[in-house]
Amino acid sequence: MRYAETGYNLEIDLSRGNIERVETDPRLTELHLGGQGTNAKILWDRVPPEVEPFSPDNLLIFSTGLLHGTPIVGANRTSVNSFSPQTNLFAHSLMGGYFGPELKHAGYDKIVIRGKAPDLVYLWIKNDKVEIRDATHLRGKGATETAVLIKEGLNEPKAQVAAIGLAGENRVYTASIEHGHSSAARGVGVIMGDKRLKAIAVRGTKDINIARPAELFETCLDLRKKIYKSPYVGDWMAVDEDDGFHHDNFAWGNARVRRRGYWSKELEDRWRNLKYDNMDRQIGCYNCPKKCINVISYSGRKRFGYKCYGKDTYHMAAFKELDFSYEILGVAQEYGLDSYSTPQIIAFAIELYEAGILTDKDLPGFPSDSGERSFYLLEKIVRREGIGDVLANGVYWAARQIGRGAEAYDHNTTKKFEQLPIKLGRLNPPYFLMIATGEKMAITQIEGSFPQDPLPTIEEREEFVRKWDAVPDEKFKKWFLEWEKREQISNEASCAITDWNEAMHYIDDSIGLCGFLSSFRGQFGGGAAYHINNIPHLISLATGMELDKDGLWEIFQRNRNLIRALNVRRGLRRKDEKPPEDHWAVRDHEFEQKLLDEYYKFKGWTNDGIPTQETLDKLGLDYVSEDFIKRGILTGSEGTSSQEQKDEELKSRGC
Repeated sequence: MRYAETGYNLEIDLSRGNIERVETDPRLTELHLGGQGTNAKILWDRVPPEVEPFSPDNLLIFSTGLLHGTPIVGANRTSVNSFSPQTNLFAHSLMGGYFGPELKHAGYDKIVIRGKAPDLVYLWIKNDKVEIRDATHLRGKGATETAVLIKEGLNEPKAQVAAIGLAGENRVYTASIEHGHSSAARGVGVIMGDKRLKAIAVRGTKDINIARPAELFETCLDLRKKIYKSPYVGDWMAVDEDDGFHHDNFAWGNARVRRRGYWSKELEDRWRNLKYDNMDRQIGCYNCPKKCINVISYSGRKRFGYKCYGKDTYHMAAFKELDFSYEILGVAQEYGLDSYSTPQIIAFAIELYEAGILTDKDLPGFPSDSGERSFYLLEKIVRREGIGDVLANGVYWAARQIGRGAEAYDHNTTKKFEQLPIKLGRLNPPYFLMIATGEKMAITQIEGSFPQDPLPTIEEREEFVRKWDAVPDEKFKKWFLEWEKREQISNEASCAITDWNEAMHYIDDSIGLCGFLSSFRGQFGGGAAYHINNIPHLISLATGMELDKDGLWEIFQRNRNLIRALNVRRGLRRKDEKPPEDHWAVRDHEFEQKLLDEYYKFKGWTNDGIPTQETLDKLGLDYVSEDFIKRGILTGSEGTSSQEQKDEELKSRGC
């Protein structure tokens, strides 16, 4: 009997209209857990680097996490993976809500989609009944409107729907997949649109087997109590408007202006009042007591929900206040647009216009007000009309297609993807490494276990580490106690901190845990309900697998190196690994390159950022090293580092 997982994937070939229920190999669960981990293995096996993102042979995979549908609180993040046309690299997106657990209750761990439908379709899954249905009547409909129409048409009000809007249909690179008030973005909505798949609707009523249900349930009750008692129940970036750090340090417009001193108590009060005057309620995701989504009904707009940066990015891009985000955010979500990247593209176009690179010929009837300009550009992008056809490809590609000096205004991309628009003073070395070397294209999917900045006094630092139970090794407490200035931290500590940050996210993304209960909460000392020290026991109770901290860390390293290998096989090299130039005011190129050298060595990679044969083989990824050698990516001279060095590196990571 399979525990925690169903043991079956749905294989959908949209070109042929074929549907298969495929039994999976339990050994893959032992090696990769689930979610993003097993998705990466499928993509390695079935999508070679010669396959272009818009090819019918590219896959789009929706995956439950290993712990979805169990009593474990906050296990609800669906992993959506493919290869992005914007980067030609691994596309990784997470979606909260109810979709993943519902899919598992329907009897499936994953939906693996290939091919392209002849015309627009949607997928209907109800337990053993799976159908590809006509969706041409939904063409041009908004994402939430589509979900409503599908549920009404099926007479299934409890179905969970993930859908694209007009942006996905028109293959806008920043298209998102919308599910309730959650989104899967960062390069996957465009693939869903390319496959002419308008939506997936799921209804499941099957039970999920647990290896040790009584013990797991009691453990989860205790964890729920801890979560309720935590001062961090609720995402402060969404629930509260006490957000001075982001508004004083993030870049307004297209990485142009840092509005230092902009935040004030008056502004905070005004925004909080605006929110509560227009808020229907605060909600959470499946099996989670946190209420980190604000649901807003504003000024005749469609009701929408937001958390994190969704409330900030559009008004920052337009140099407006929160009310502008409330004006535009619901419209953008209905179109199915990534609120992380799209506002930066809009601000980029405005900046080019102000610089004379784009003219009235490119933007006929362009308004003078920045808010009206944002709506104008939003419509152009989502329909790929005029200059919008270029802007729909993202800042990096648009800058190069426009030319005439536009490349100089590409302030904020790394590996061709828009990054968090932040402008700080001195570089934080672990953050340099995370942004430069991360495969996930968003710092919020990498950071969180170690604080961003030191605390000012030794007394505060001692109090912090006293309750810091998330650390994998006591050395992290020592480093934090000694840390006094952001930029003054050892390379050894920077490498290990980056590794730990990555570890927690890679684990969360395989088992389906929300980072706001796990990987993103380590930086708050005792605020993390889940961490490297208690997750192995939870996995064992749910699945019956014998797993300890060292074993879990090894799975993280296996998944991390496999995803690295996917990108290396598609051309990723050291030259691509650099954060935006103006993320920090003070830069030291020589120091940064030395730090990158040491991180690559720490990870067991070559000086070009390629995992060595020894690293790959030790993690059971010998099929990767064989492929690399065959392709000439690795040679014998690049293959190994000493065993003693590797053992020391594993020890330094807390294993």
